[in-house]
Amino acid sequence: MKILVISLAGIGDTLMATPLIHELRANFPNAIIDVLSMWPASSGLLAGNPYFNNVYQKNLIKSGKIESLKFLTQLGKQRYDVSINTHPQSRIHYRVVTRLINARIRISHEYDHASIFDRLLVNRTLKQDYNIHCIENNLALLPLCGAKSLLPRHEYELFLTDAEHQWAADFIAKNNLAGRKRIGIHVGSGGTKNLALRRWPLAHYLALIKRLNQNRPDISILLFGGPEEEKDHARILAETGRTHVFVPHTKDIRQAAALVKHCDAFLSVDTALMHVAAAMKVPNQIVIETPTINKTVEPYNNPFVLIKNTVVAGRNLDYYRYDGADIKGTDEELIRCMASISVDEVCETLTKALDK
Repeated sequence: MKILVISLAGIGDTLMATPLIHELRANFPNAIIDVLSMWPASSGLLAGNPYFNNVYQKNLIKSGKIESLKFLTQLGKQRYDVSINTHPQSRIHYRVVTRLINARIRISHEYDHASIFDRLLVNRTLKQDYNIHCIENNLALLPLCGAKSLLPRHEYELFLTDAEHQWAADFIAKNNLAGRKRIGIHVGSGGTKNLALRRWPLAHYLALIKRLNQNRPDISILLFGGPEEEKDHARILAETGRTHVFVPHTKDIRQAAALVKHCDAFLSVDTALMHVAAAMKVPNQIVIETPTINKTVEPYNNPFVLIKNTVVAGRNLDYYRYDGADIKGTDEELIRCMASISVDEVCETLTKALDK
């Protein structure tokens, strides 16, 4: 039996697909189980995972139509028995990819905007459920390929190496952070569609870090992120000083995960690094509510505090659904929405968490 798990959406989405991969291996111990991802960081998160055979990574957006079609045609020659589109891959383009690979059984969730054309692309579907987590939405697909949930518990599965753990330990030692409280912060929010508008304002992060530097000399700040956050990190360092603020130069998301594990608290909006922090079981995980967060993408199996956004006011699904569209609202409205969460509230939540 040959199974292809298709996870082309966000990096965090691939991490949320790992319990499904483990269940597939438990159900089909002799199967060939492969994974298709879009982003290098997604395939990087899967490195060392013993429950699949091969990972194929291709940026189908940057590659262009001809190169992407050639790649998918070659992948189709593997003659998969089953392909599974993991949740949430709502845009019809993901199911077009599935049809081009052309496994005999093509499994996907059915999204709110599904059309007759969708049913020509996949042949076994289950309605998505906004009331349960993405991980549980994925596991609900198991019966569609003759499988069932066998494992007693499900977790994000990220297999870090001894070298990655040692790198993080060396960073802590080199920067004399062993005896200090460490707060991890991710100021980013993703760059596809208009998701950058769900960021908490950089000016708010600056004010927060300045206040922590002044009032809590026992705390050090570790800023996480990739190239998209470099300018923001540089500004934070320039305006707050480098005594208690650090930007670790991690080579990839795996090194970042190893260092996140050393944090006493982690602050972010709903991003891939939020899921990494949950996977690393960071205590005192704090999430700033955005219009895009809902039950499906909360940190899984890790206690967290959600700092409520009074503008969103529980209407998250009115702002954002898995229909391929942007967050609803003008740029100005979304910026005001995120700016409505005060520095005072975030600072108080952080310090209470660290002091409890």
